[in-house]
Amino acid sequence: MTEAAKTTIHTVRVEFGDCDPARIVWFPNFFRWIDAASRHFFVTCGVPSWSETEKTLGVIGTPLVDTHARFVKTATYGDVLEIHTSVAEWREKSFVQRYRIMCGADLIMECDEVRIFAQRRAGSETAIRAVPIPASIRALCE
Repeated sequence: MTEAAKTTIHTVRVEFGDCDPARIVWFPNFFRWIDAASRHFFVTCGVPSWSETEKTLGVIGTPLVDTHARFVKTATYGDVLEIHTSVAEWREKSFVQRYRIMCGADLIMECDEVRIFAQRRAGSETAIRAVPIPASIRALCE
């Protein structure tokens, strides 16, 4: 396992509509923010847009194949959350992206996701397949 060399921070302000009637962030919103933080990680590392990598490398993105989350504390509207994102492990065709959501010094949630680098399957507009992680992208992110 390779320890993360780079960590990015994606900031989110919790809005009233992000919360349930108890004024607690509705849990699916965390996954929406984590997905945005995943792309933010790659952009910050210098990886081109997925439309550009599709043209140059055939890579259409990094779809999620597994996730594990642990909710530690609640968040509510007005909170400013920092999503600390890194790659905890690089594998041949997948990687583990790690997220730690903080509100100030408080850990709100942590999550590990397994993602793949995907290409379209020949002859299909919707079917995808995992491909080896492009060395150029990995080098930017380490």
